[in-house]
Amino acid sequence: MKTCCRVFSVICFFLVGIVLLLMIVGYARVPDEMTISEYDEINVGRTYVCQALSNTAEQVNSEYVTSVKLFNIFPIKSAKVKVSRREYVVLGGGVFGIRLYTKGVMVVRVDEVTTSSGNRSPGKEAGLKDGDMILSVNGKDISGNKELSAIFSESGGKTLTIKIERNGAEKTVKFTPVLSSDGGYKGGLWIRDSTAGIGTMTWYDRDSGVFAGLGHAVCDVDTGEIMPLSGGDAVEAEITGCYKGANGSAGELCGVFSSGTIGDLYLNGDTGVYGVMNSYDKNAELIPVALQQEVETGAAEIICTVDGNGPQRYEAKITRIYSDKSQNQRNMIIKITDERLIEATGGIVQGMSGSPIVQNGMLVGAVTHVFVDDPTEGYGIFAENMLETAEIIPEFSAAS
Repeated sequence: MKTCCRVFSVICFFLVGIVLLLMIVGYARVPDEMTISEYDEINVGRTYVCQALSNTAEQVNSEYVTSVKLFNIFPIKSAKVKVSRREYVVLGGGVFGIRLYTKGVMVVRVDEVTTSSGNRSPGKEAGLKDGDMILSVNGKDISGNKELSAIFSESGGKTLTIKIERNGAEKTVKFTPVLSSDGGYKGGLWIRDSTAGIGTMTWYDRDSGVFAGLGHAVCDVDTGEIMPLSGGDAVEAEITGCYKGANGSAGELCGVFSSGTIGDLYLNGDTGVYGVMNSYDKNAELIPVALQQEVETGAAEIICTVDGNGPQRYEAKITRIYSDKSQNQRNMIIKITDERLIEATGGIVQGMSGSPIVQNGMLVGAVTHVFVDDPTEGYGIFAENMLETAEIIPEFSAAS
């Protein structure tokens, strides 16, 4: 009898320990704020549960505080819940060309100018840094490299007032071009006013034509800074080949731009590039967009284009999910398991950024980055994050 009691006590102690551990883990991992469809129940890993309000139209876009429970029994924490209407989009997966034109010109390197009295750096003397955006000179807006070079050349060595943007803040600096040994006035700045590349479209809205791609920002190759966008085009593109990824080396899709323009780009931000399409299928099949809480580890698919056959579905697996939504581009880890894709590309390669991730019949996210030490794995972003960013695009297009 005593033995049975001891065994029972050990079992109870063990179960209580597991429950306490799950409650501690749940408190740490369950987000303080969540979004839920008006007809859904929130399940976080099928373990932590809270209920939505009753199904009435008035409750869409409302917010309330609810109790999150372990196994729907043990209270863990309170969380703010926003009730939203289920969103539907048209699935992407096709490649497109990206042409971005910057707001001003970006300083990618501050260099020296050889003069008759030695080397000088007007940029360093003015306090310029790599990544600064030059917006205007003596009150005149700057939009291109040639324009800035002409101003330096025609300055006669006079001091110029340059307005720059650094880390989102504007300031003015005094800049004096110097006479180079070849007889011209120069500033010693390496600058960039545009960039181009290939990416994958994630989705588009068949009512408004708003589309999203990449899942991360287009950054300058030299400074790593996000290219501030003054305008841009999305153009048709074709895949011509692929450099396969390998351990220690990221692969890349090779493509060429076609003559057709898909639409206008209005935003280059943390969660991707966004714009409005010129024409699109308004009767295309829709797919529901998953909320963060509905994404789970396990089997999934990615849709991408790696050859001339257009978008194809490939098997993959979501191996880890991060609940911190502030990490805009790294919400999950995805592993490619489809041998066809591994054979063709080695896994995830540059140009596949934006490839839709589908799970349980819903768009859950997009591929964003590859792990250089293992190209079969990479990061993904929640589709919900991209959808939230896209809400401001109609305002951009209306103002332009």
